[in-house]
Amino acid sequence: MTEERRPEGPTDSAEHDGDDPGTEVLRSFGKQLKIFRTLAGLSQAELGERLGYSEALVASVEQGRRIPKEHFLEKADEALGAKGVLAARKEEVARVRYPSFFRDAARVEAQAVELHFYDTHVVNGLFQTEEYARAVFGMRRPLLDEETIEQRVAARLARQEIFSRRPAPLMSSVIEESVLRRPVGGCAAYRGQLEQLLLLGQKRNVELQVMPLDREDHAGLSGAFTLMETSASQRVAYVEVQNVSRLHTERKQVRDLEAQYGIIRAQALTPRESMVFIERLLGEL
Repeated sequence: MTEERRPEGPTDSAEHDGDDPGTEVLRSFGKQLKIFRTLAGLSQAELGERLGYSEALVASVEQGRRIPKEHFLEKADEALGAKGVLAARKEEVARVRYPSFFRDAARVEAQAVELHFYDTHVVNGLFQTEEYARAVFGMRRPLLDEETIEQRVAARLARQEIFSRRPAPLMSSVIEESVLRRPVGGCAAYRGQLEQLLLLGQKRNVELQVMPLDREDHAGLSGAFTLMETSASQRVAYVEVQNVSRLHTERKQVRDLEAQYGIIRAQALTPRESMVFIERLLGEL
């Protein structure tokens, strides 16, 4: 097997908490926070009061058991006179919000000038509403605890800041009809998600297509994948299943998936037809 070039990190990983480098990031930040708090002569309760958080939360962050929010980092840096040392770790700590198997893909995604998705089970994370995302994480097995669910939802919504980037990245997506017919999260969440897709489909940089169930020819039966191109013209393919993922950078493997995606798009409804299809689904509710 050809060894793949690594785009700013390992090409594949699974979510094993004991081996998760994110755990060490949290522990390291927690130690820094404790040092600055001690130098400031504050107890955990006193720091919590200044920041508007509980003593228990401050203790959890210092012990590396809790992922601090951006607001916490900024306020703590200011309250402890850290002169930017704590705030400088904002992006590093934020990446820990993602499951370990997705962090490398998240880094590439943040730099992407083109993003192309083929989705077979759920709406792509970049297109999900908050209610839909919370329902998706709530269905995970083994079960995620409520705190982890909220962290994952926040991280997923933060990824959607990519839509406000200028210049905006070019995006296309082919979604299986079965995904659009599955009322994830109940009627209200389902309706909101369909409405979100209609809004996204109106953006000039986004093209959405639906793969109908009645297609006899289908080039995507081997599963979902994502294609990305960075500003440095690096083309990457991302594949994920059962919390195991791989970033492909070897040109042949990426080219094969690009060719497959082109055929999938040709077999799907056109973007205009797809919008009409989603509108019809909404009308059935």
